[in-house]
Amino acid sequence: MPRSNRAVGYALYLLAATLFAINGTVAKEIILSGVSPTFLSQLRITAAFLLLAIVAAIVKPAALRLRARQLPWLAVYGVLGVAMTQWLYFVAIENIPVGLALILEFTAPLFVALWFRFGYREPTRNTVWLGLAMALIGLMLVAQVWQGFSLNPIGAIAGLGAACALTVYYVLGDAQLRRPHPLDPLALTLWGFAAGALFWAIVRPWWLFPWQAFAESAQPVDAVPVEVPVWGLATWMVVLGTIVPFWLVVVSLRFIRASQASAIGMTEPLIASFIAWAALGEVLSPVQIVGGLVVLLGVLVAERSRVNAEPPASEAVLWE
Repeated sequence: MPRSNRAVGYALYLLAATLFAINGTVAKEIILSGVSPTFLSQLRITAAFLLLAIVAAIVKPAALRLRARQLPWLAVYGVLGVAMTQWLYFVAIENIPVGLALILEFTAPLFVALWFRFGYREPTRNTVWLGLAMALIGLMLVAQVWQGFSLNPIGAIAGLGAACALTVYYVLGDAQLRRPHPLDPLALTLWGFAAGALFWAIVRPWWLFPWQAFAESAQPVDAVPVEVPVWGLATWMVVLGTIVPFWLVVVSLRFIRASQASAIGMTEPLIASFIAWAALGEVLSPVQIVGGLVVLLGVLVAERSRVNAEPPASEAVLWE
C-alpha cells in the first residue's frame, strides 16, 4: 500500500485514539458530578445503539437483519464483551487515575494471545512469554507493590476486570469472523450494543435513571473556572467519545492493517494520562509512568507472537 495511504490510516487512527483518550476525562467528570458508573455505562451504550441503528437504517439496512441462531451468541457478546467492559472501566476511573485504568484494561491483548495459544492451539512464538513477563513487571511498578500495593483495590480489580471483559469482546469477535457467514462489522457493533443496552434496561430500568443529575453543571478543567452542563459532557461522550472515533477506526482500517493500528492505539493511555493531568490534576509518579510504558511494550510484544494470523480488525478497537 502507498506510503501516503498508510499515513492517512495512521492519522485517522491516532485521531480516534485521542478522542477515546479525551473521553476518559469527560466520563470521569460526569461520574464526579454524581452519575454512577452503572447509569453512565447504560447511557453510553444505549445512545450509541440508537444512533448506530439510525445510521444502519440509512446506509446499510441489511445490517439490521439477524438470524435466530445468532441471538444467543450476540447476547453473550453484548453483555460480557460490551456492557461489562464499559461498566468496569467506569468503575476503575471512579477509583484510580484514568491513565492507570487504561493501562490495566490494555493488558487485554495479552489474554487474547494466551487464548490463541491454549484455547485455539494456534502456533505462537515464545516471545509471548517475554511480553507477559514485561507486562507483569510493569504492573508491579504501576501498583508500586513495594509500598504495599498503593492502588485503590476496587479500581485495580475493576481495571483488570475490564481487561478480561475486553478479551471476551475480542475472542468472540474473532470467532464471528471465523464463521462461514460472518456478520458485517457494522451489524456486529450495532447488535452488540443492542444486547448491552437491553441488559442494562433490565438491570436498571429507565424510570430509575437520574435525569436530574444532567441538569447540573461541571467544571471540566480544574484550573479554568468555566462550567458546562453535564448533559453537554454526556453528549460529547456519546458522539465524539463513541460514534465518531468508532467510525474513524473503521475507516482507518481501509488503509492500515489491524496490527499497525493496534500499535498506534497504544498511545491512548499516554494521551489520556496527559489530558487527565491537565484537566483533573491526576499525577502519576515517575515509577508508574515507567511501569505503564513497560506494560504497553509487553502487550505489543505479546500481540506479535502469533505466527499465522493477522489480528482481526476488531482487535484494533480499544474503546473507552
